[in-house]
Amino acid sequence: MSEETNQLLTPQDCLVALMVAVSASDETIRTAELVKIQNAVNMLPVFAEYDADRTNMVSQMVYDFFEQEDGLDALFGVVRDVLPARLSETAYALACDVAAADGSLAETELRLLEEIRYELNIDRLHAAAIERGARARHMV
Repeated sequence: MSEETNQLLTPQDCLVALMVAVSASDETIRTAELVKIQNAVNMLPVFAEYDADRTNMVSQMVYDFFEQEDGLDALFGVVRDVLPARLSETAYALACDVAAADGSLAETELRLLEEIRYELNIDRLHAAAIERGARARHMV
């Protein structure tokens, strides 16, 4: 993706992209995951000024990345360029919530969460707390 494209993306686009990536990582986008993404975009303060219509464009960008050989690396490159560090834990929390939304965690989702932790430089202790919170919120 070009530098010009990165400048067209917002930090909120990056949050959406990571949520979509986690949902699509197991090659099955479940309704519960889509609802979780939609609710986050509609309800959370970080998305207060966000145009929810951009979600489809961002989703397509993620699918396009996933079709490329080094697409995940490219996606993380965009996220690192656009997402401010202050939103790294928010991004990880949203990704964990999407992963937990359907009540099960596929191995591919767990690997992607691990990669997100690494790419966003999330402290392991903070990550564990975020993961525990997501698990608690999605307990049945």
